[in-house]
Amino acid sequence: MNREPFVASRHVARVIRRTPDEVYEFAANPANLPKWAAGLANSPVAIDGDRLLVDSPMGQVTVRFVPHNDLGVLDHDVTLPSGTVVNNPVRVLSHPNGAEILFTVRQIELSDDEFERDLGMVADDLKRLEEVLEAQ
Repeated sequence: MNREPFVASRHVARVIRRTPDEVYEFAANPANLPKWAAGLANSPVAIDGDRLLVDSPMGQVTVRFVPHNDLGVLDHDVTLPSGTVVNNPVRVLSHPNGAEILFTVRQIELSDDEFERDLGMVADDLKRLEEVLEAQ
């Protein structure tokens, strides 16, 4: 039996009035992260091979996205300053009003209050993504 502590997961989603391809291509571009993902990137992203070096609210982190794909998968691993790697499943889905972006947030190394804060930050990031893309 697995005796690891239970890790809670919650999904945060946002509908964006753009095509799934438009949302995916914008969100997948590392240069765009500071424009919408303030919970991850505070400044321009440095690219080192397949890794992104990011100054985040958590300190400097390393981010690795899955390879570019036609499925709308934006999963990425974030290596925290502690060395812990957090996998973040993200999907861009077709929606009757355009696209829906779905982000799974996991409670790893977070108190309940910190988890709620992170959920709010992800919701804010997805709202910013919507605003940026719908303003274009």
